[in-house]
Amino acid sequence: MDLDPDLAALRPLGGFFVLRTLRPAAGDPAGVRIDGLPPLATAYGTSLPDGHRDVLTSRVETVAARLRTDEFRVAASIAHQGLAARLWSAALGCAARYGRLPDLDARLLRWDAGAAAPDDLWLTEVRALPGSAGPDRLAEAVVHGHLQPLAETLRARYGVAVGLLWGNAASALAGAARELERWARADGRTEDVDRVRALGDALLAHPSLRSAGVRTGPGFRRRSCCLYYRVPGGGICGDCCFTQPPRSSPSAASG
Repeated sequence: MDLDPDLAALRPLGGFFVLRTLRPAAGDPAGVRIDGLPPLATAYGTSLPDGHRDVLTSRVETVAARLRTDEFRVAASIAHQGLAARLWSAALGCAARYGRLPDLDARLLRWDAGAAAPDDLWLTEVRALPGSAGPDRLAEAVVHGHLQPLAETLRARYGVAVGLLWGNAASALAGAARELERWARADGRTEDVDRVRALGDALLAHPSLRSAGVRTGPGFRRRSCCLYYRVPGGGICGDCCFTQPPRSSPSAASG
């Protein structure tokens, strides 16, 4: 199935799976809705265009304010997991619905750091990558194209442990695959269930992700903690390495 200009096949999936697109208007290559939004590439330590604010700092500050925390390391972790979930969801959704993957180059994606999903990411040009959307193609697009440079930037800026960040990435991948499997099963798409399960298993075996946790069927248990328990009113997530919130900083688990 060919990619359509609006990636409309993702819409029934809802939530994190939707990837907004905008065909450029005449004389306005950026498009009206995304005018002023920086490319996602600016979050990865690249130079900022004139007039653009540091989009990653803006996102972390937004998350910190919403969670009412003054620990920016914690906010950076939660912001990271949210973005990882968006990227994995869009990529897996395209793989399941189209069998193809659009070019998700960070220079083509615009990021609204103050918005919630699904209105936070916009793809300015839909162009299919060659070949089918197999695990190597998805790993190249998401792991190498986004998660590796993002992890390096967050570690350098906020001191977030690398093990924690890859735990976030693996958790986001497992969660996206689980939700997509649930949708496909409810819609009677047995072949999509099998495809997504196989993709998830293959991607979680990637060298950057395979030590991040253990997958049993659709379930996943990570070996690190995203630090959400440190947020006022927070707790532990369903796949956390802890069974109850620790009383002190989990240095081993967060690394």
